Amino acid sequence: MARSVNSVASRNRRKKILKEAKGYFGRRKNVYTVAKNAVEKALTYAYRDRRNKKRSFRSLWILRINAAARQNGLSYSELIHKLKENKVDINRKVLADMAMNDSDKFSNLIKSLK
Repeated sequence: MARSVNSVASRNRRKKILKEAKGYFGRRKNVYTVAKNAVEKALTYAYRDRRNKKRSFRSLWILRINAAARQNGLSYSELIHKLKENKVDINRKVLADMAMNDSDKFSNLIKSLK
């Protein structure tokens, strides 16, 4: 009896990996075994960095809020504490945007907290 290998599925699987490796440098783009390792590593980095992106944005927002708060005579921690005391529910993303693009509103907010 003849050996069954299902070359259609195998070729499609290899084509899929090589398509994902498009744009890579050297043998990573056209040699299947090298491309497979490169794509696996890239997907691992992508998974990890989707989570790290959230961390880095939050730290950026905190930096911006702290800089703007210090210009108005408060530290970041004092500002967050006063916001919680006064039950002002504004997230850090909005605060950072306000601090960068609408400094008048941000300073008014801080004055109302003091």
